[in-house]
Amino acid sequence: MSNNDLQSQADAIISRHPLQRFRSPSRGLSSIFHVRIISTTTTLFQGLLLTQSRQREYPALRLHSNTLLIGRTQCKLENLEQLPIPILTRTSNDSYGWHFQYLTIIGLSLATLTFTFGSLADITLSPRLFLIKNALSMCSAPLEVLISVLYWSLRAIDKNLVMPEWAQLDPWADVGFHAIPAIVLVIDLLFFSPPWTITALPTIGVSGVLAGAYWLWVERCYAQNGWYPYPLFEVLPPPYRAAVFAGSAAVMTLSTATLKWLYGRVNGYGVGSGPRTRPGAVKQ
Repeated sequence: MSNNDLQSQADAIISRHPLQRFRSPSRGLSSIFHVRIISTTTTLFQGLLLTQSRQREYPALRLHSNTLLIGRTQCKLENLEQLPIPILTRTSNDSYGWHFQYLTIIGLSLATLTFTFGSLADITLSPRLFLIKNALSMCSAPLEVLISVLYWSLRAIDKNLVMPEWAQLDPWADVGFHAIPAIVLVIDLLFFSPPWTITALPTIGVSGVLAGAYWLWVERCYAQNGWYPYPLFEVLPPPYRAAVFAGSAAVMTLSTATLKWLYGRVNGYGVGSGPRTRPGAVKQ
């Protein structure tokens, strides 16, 4: 076998893990996919910043023709007695924690960071950056699946559990914040990533740490602002809130296991056989 053939095989191994469907990192399809997703998440963040900019130009809350204006949100009022007084202080743009009080925004930020490292790996063909991207994916993908499951489940039960009565969200933005990140992260895992090798105990640990950290963060924001980011937390006493966070950790753990199983079903990684490489180990 010639040196050129050996070099070609080496390049193929570096560019594509044996269990991956498509070559990644690469400057082709993988790069196009990652850049497109970064563009989408950036647009969502721009929407938040645009709202903040408009709140600086105009009063955050004002009444006009029996319509309560809160940034870009409109709420029709039959009379002033309908005005929900507590929301006079509920402007996320000016509150402690900004929009990062919301698990949705935290998840979106982590997803954006994941795809940013993926894009950098595509540009530089760096195995190290690819390793970082896949490590982040093991946190961001299960987290976004958790967010989608919780949000759409609670929304189906009662929209006011996840969104105040007076709030309105454009349907496309709703899907963009609460569904698209999970979908694209799963696609990236199935087609542009090596298999995850994280085992049960670390999975439980990561899920528990993230759930516990967010619980502490939410309580910290409540202590500063006097209100919770999600109406569900307002109606639940502390023991039930603890149960919600514990249940969320369990769902995230289950989502990690489900994604590993799905990867095997799609890419031929069978149950009962263990992976022989780390998630970012593109060199054998």
